[in-house]
Amino acid sequence: MIIKRFIEPPIENNNYLIIDEESKEAVLIDCSAFDKKIYDTIKEYGADLKYILLTHGHFDHIGGIKPSSAKVVMNKDDLDILKKANQYLAMFGADEVTIPQIDVFIEDDDILKIGNKDIKVIQTPGHTQGGVCYLIENNLFSGDTIFKESVGRCDLEGGDFNQLVQSIKNKIFTLDDSILIYPGHGESSDIGWEKSHNHFL
Repeated sequence: MIIKRFIEPPIENNNYLIIDEESKEAVLIDCSAFDKKIYDTIKEYGADLKYILLTHGHFDHIGGIKPSSAKVVMNKDDLDILKKANQYLAMFGADEVTIPQIDVFIEDDDILKIGNKDIKVIQTPGHTQGGVCYLIENNLFSGDTIFKESVGRCDLEGGDFNQLVQSIKNKIFTLDDSILIYPGHGESSDIGWEKSHNHFL
């Protein structure tokens, strides 16, 4: 399995392209801006983009989605936030984006597939009510739930710090310490490190 990170505007979001070498299926986790390098990489590996998996509906995670054959996936509890993306962009003086249509609504413990590999959905409300993480083998794509030695902000619509802490402790910290964390911003970490070094928790 190939994991490629693309750091995208408007605020240096991590977007992750995962390619299953055997099946040639790919998924993109978050899509902050349209980046030709992502699609060139898909072509380079002869892969097909199956899903765009959104960790949540904030404007900085959805701005690059264009109509394609890939199904756009999100939890329904973030629909209202998704629809308000351009209101938030206006606050930053940024251009409006086309609000994507969600093709697949996912819930906690749902399983999607990339080739023969499971993509497990772990709902982790707190940053937003519809925030989710995606677990693929030993890799957790955490969006804005947890960062290296930090956590997502909770002062925006749908945010709740106590709920976020419980999501991390009850959902993420019950996973194996060796699991790698690929967050929506910043550098990667692992669960064992965050248990010991994340002072928010």
